[in-house]
Amino acid sequence: MKQSSSATDPFGQNTIKLISNVCFSVFVFFVLLFTVIAITYQPPDPWESSRALAKAFTAVEKATFKTDTSILKTGEDISLSSPVESPAFSFVPITEDSIDKSEGELRNVTLKSGCVDGDSVNCSDPRVLIAIERFNLKTFKSIAFLDYQSPVSGSKPDECDVAWRFRNKREKSWRKYRDFRRFRVGFGSDCSYKVIHAGRWHSGGNARRPRIVNGTRGSRAGPRARIAPPVRDEDINDTIPVLGSDAAFRNGRYLYYSRGGDYCKEMNHFTWSFLCAVGEAQYLNRTFVMDLSMCLASTYTQSHKDEEEKDFRFYFDFEHLKEAVPIVEEGDFVKDWRRWDKTHKKNKIPVRKVRDYKVTPMQLRKDKSTIIWRQFDAPEPENYWYRVCEGSSAKYIQRPWHALWKSKRLMNIVSAISGDMDWDFDAAHVVRGEKAENKQLWPHLDADTSPDALVAKIQGMIKPGRRLYIATNEPFYNYFDKLRPHYKVHLLDDYKHLWSNVSEWYNETTLLNGGQPVDFDGYMRVEVDTEVLYRSKIRVETFYNLTNDCKDGVNTC
Repeated sequence: MKQSSSATDPFGQNTIKLISNVCFSVFVFFVLLFTVIAITYQPPDPWESSRALAKAFTAVEKATFKTDTSILKTGEDISLSSPVESPAFSFVPITEDSIDKSEGELRNVTLKSGCVDGDSVNCSDPRVLIAIERFNLKTFKSIAFLDYQSPVSGSKPDECDVAWRFRNKREKSWRKYRDFRRFRVGFGSDCSYKVIHAGRWHSGGNARRPRIVNGTRGSRAGPRARIAPPVRDEDINDTIPVLGSDAAFRNGRYLYYSRGGDYCKEMNHFTWSFLCAVGEAQYLNRTFVMDLSMCLASTYTQSHKDEEEKDFRFYFDFEHLKEAVPIVEEGDFVKDWRRWDKTHKKNKIPVRKVRDYKVTPMQLRKDKSTIIWRQFDAPEPENYWYRVCEGSSAKYIQRPWHALWKSKRLMNIVSAISGDMDWDFDAAHVVRGEKAENKQLWPHLDADTSPDALVAKIQGMIKPGRRLYIATNEPFYNYFDKLRPHYKVHLLDDYKHLWSNVSEWYNETTLLNGGQPVDFDGYMRVEVDTEVLYRSKIRVETFYNLTNDCKDGVNTC
């Protein structure tokens, strides 16, 4: 009996060991699987997944981005969240309830009697403003009205001019815009006020804020009226931040990028690379040293040559950028750096020079140097900024899309165009240009966007008689004439006065450019076209509605 028991013991022990080994192996397998998932998982970017963004922006052929340059998206377009509010720019839109409350406070005020339309109107009467607020709320449903100024008299006894600030409900930023219109005010049967007619965009000139001429507020009459005197949008503050004292400079931590192959590339390439650099600065918890001088790619210039010395602030909202991320301007930064090293020869600024983009942000995370200086001296495409954010770095660097908005000065033009169409219009995005000429990649695009084809296809999607804005890269203004019998056609060139030498945009950009006039270039046209397109009620797209050709060429659908 003892021998039999001893014979069976090794078998039982081996079985237990086998089971324990299998369980341990299964445990190790799941641990490894979980580790791999944890390492490779990457949360989505604010717009869409990182892989989708990479596919959209980094399709590189012959060292250039092959993307649609007729549409330009920035942070205020691609945010999926509700409008972003800055504490300094918070707002409460005017609603029917707030209007009813204001009207209720005036119910005990006696109305005059025996009034008829055409009688003189007391524009300062609070009930006039209430009537205008109610009219605007009913008429302009796509607008959020933020605040009004007190109405003033118009050019006739029954006219009142009113100014207000607003935002478009489709815009995802907190930016405010201004309009001032002239209203013809009449009377109801009980002598209450009513709006009989509303003027067009910016028609209420008496309610316009006074211009500043030679440091004093003055009228627009006289010889100066031919060219608009200097005026600045009070909501724009794109002054360059300064570091201040030497101590503040020395105690800072900076990420400095030298110019690379991205310089003079198209807008999508620029934004993809620029936001990579700013994203690395955020990851390293450093202030980004920014060169405000841009190069305009030949795609967007009248000379068809690359043009340097273009100010970043012509195209993007620098005020919002410097509020969203720590920024310092390169020129002042270099001056402060040289001054410190000159006066502290034995205690110069510690600098870490990084000459290869393959040195990852993760490797620089613990670097104590005051300045990390990335240098991009290799040949293209090895000298592109966005290479820093490729590979394993993509898991750590998040591009701050929310920080990059279009210029408020250009957005004022967008509001002027949309307001001129009373915020009630449809739009067609008609892509032609070089794509229509390239029959190998887009064999049907030219024919599908011909004048006759546009009439037939757009009529099937937009009701005749509507205002139709056409965002296009077609250079010939009369190309869309066959649509005019069916629609009230508007093109960007119909609004040249908004950037002419008698415009506010002209004066503001001239002041920003040291007194030198600024061209309204192709970058700006694309930005304005894009934003007006987004504000339409119905939008017809070239590669989804007008043609079956693929957006990026044959076999890319």
